[in-house]
Amino acid sequence: MLIPVILAGGSGTRLWPLSRQLFPKQFHSLCGDATMLQTTLSLLEGLPISNAITICNEEHRFVVAEQLRRNDGLGSIILEPVGRNTAPAIALAAMSSMDQGHDPLLLILAADHLIEDSKAFQSAVRAAMPLAEQGKLVTFGIVPTKPHTEYGYIKRGESLGDGLFNVDAFVEKPQLDKATQYVESGDYLWNSGMFLFKASRYLQALKDFRPDIYLACEKAMANVKHDLDFVRIDSDQFSKCPSESIDYAVMEPSCSRGGNEVAVVSLDAGWSDVGSWQSLQELAVKDDDGNHFKGDVIAVDTKNTYVHAKHRLVATLGVSDLVIVDTPDALLVSTLQDSADVKRIVQELNDKGRDEAIVHRKVYRPWGTYDSIDNGERYQVKHITVKPGGKLSTQMHHHRAEHWIIVSGSALVTNGDKKILLTENQSTYIPVGTIHALENPGKIPLELIEVQSGSYLGEDDIVRFDDIYGRVEASTGDCDD
Repeated sequence: MLIPVILAGGSGTRLWPLSRQLFPKQFHSLCGDATMLQTTLSLLEGLPISNAITICNEEHRFVVAEQLRRNDGLGSIILEPVGRNTAPAIALAAMSSMDQGHDPLLLILAADHLIEDSKAFQSAVRAAMPLAEQGKLVTFGIVPTKPHTEYGYIKRGESLGDGLFNVDAFVEKPQLDKATQYVESGDYLWNSGMFLFKASRYLQALKDFRPDIYLACEKAMANVKHDLDFVRIDSDQFSKCPSESIDYAVMEPSCSRGGNEVAVVSLDAGWSDVGSWQSLQELAVKDDDGNHFKGDVIAVDTKNTYVHAKHRLVATLGVSDLVIVDTPDALLVSTLQDSADVKRIVQELNDKGRDEAIVHRKVYRPWGTYDSIDNGERYQVKHITVKPGGKLSTQMHHHRAEHWIIVSGSALVTNGDKKILLTENQSTYIPVGTIHALENPGKIPLELIEVQSGSYLGEDDIVRFDDIYGRVEASTGDCDD
């Protein structure tokens, strides 16, 4: 049995302002129409797999579930109450996969990486499976295309067959001169962060080298609760777990112990971790001047420039080697070379307590989306979209009133003790302190404009009384949904 484990908990700060804490890069369509999470899942088509296990942050749960549904399958979604890096996350998946007495092979994949050649990837997985069945911890090493200082390296050891090797050593991210030596020698591969091993084998190695992580995860899995499509672990126990990567916790010490416990499969499949805007520029299809434009762009005397402009016209004149990313509430202009350091901007935003590092103007909810299109001292205007069958929680606000104007579709509105069916161009008024609810009973999306007015318009002014998505327990201090 082969179970894919999709690690979907990253924050993706290096692709700000498109990627943000509450909607990071794995949920965006960066290299085609599908999101990176969906593209990762599509790599598995044709492999002999069972349902995938996806691990994500609590705050991303509904986005993950929706994108998995669009790929015609949910599998199991394990929620991390706090981020603790890859070693604990994989331990949760391994323990969960062995619940029914099975000991499957686990294929560990990141949701935010790109692999262009799915056939080469699948061939590498099939070649790795016998090694993993023998008890080896298998990693996938990328054939390097150039010296790269942002990747760790794997030194190949004894050959085990065509493209298969024991691992001599794992090497940290090198300086450029050392990376050049590695690539020229032909003995080194990039560390992709993808792995294949038996669940029991990984857990035994974790118990050997990091029993503290093993025990914390075991305690967290001892009190599992199932909530809709999600698996909730014990938050208090998991919060005590140390944060560590699988490389430091398991792979490197297993390699250092000797005994040829770790193997690597050489993979040449157009892999990228899509770690910067410059890497996206390199992957993108470009015009004769080396430019890649997405959206409404007019470019004059522009060369080797990446522009993402989906919300308004962006015009460039006499520039080169730039990254320009335009979103409704933030604009990034950077040289291609410096774009890898965009996390410095994110850090400054966090230091100043600004929301642009965390959330987009458009916010995704299990029932649809809302977009804060205007605001002032005592008012806020939102564009709300509710999916067919979607329903906002039954709720009340202490400090604001709301006006709802239906743009398209139909709305079933609870307004105090009344229920009203509204259609296009109709409206209703929700006074302060009135219990209310909104749902879409139709078969097309419901579009409406909400105008809030009052003395306090914070998203934490909400008291929930009922919610089909199980969020009543978090009825205060949460976003308006």
